Amino acid sequence: MMDYQDWNGGVGQWFVMALLMLLFWGVAIALVMWAVRGSRSSQGQPGVRTGTPTDRPEDVLARRFASGEIDEDEFTRRREVLRSGTTR
Repeated sequence: MMDYQDWNGGVGQWFVMALLMLLFWGVAIALVMWAVRGSRSSQGQPGVRTGTPTDRPEDVLARRFASGEIDEDEFTRRREVLRSGTTR
């Protein structure tokens, strides 16, 4: 029968065990963070930009109109400014 006194672990085995423990907890924490971030981005929280940096200005304007941020008059006025290429 083997007990504590018969075990000749040595410093090397303790070092490997410590590294494996750090690796295990690092992976566990990374998985939890990945799951939380994934659930947040799929909820479509208000105020969070969901478009891409390559969206055209008219697409952004249409999305703001569709979400109710701007009314029809403001949408029409801004769309005409965008199409004419002039600013105030």
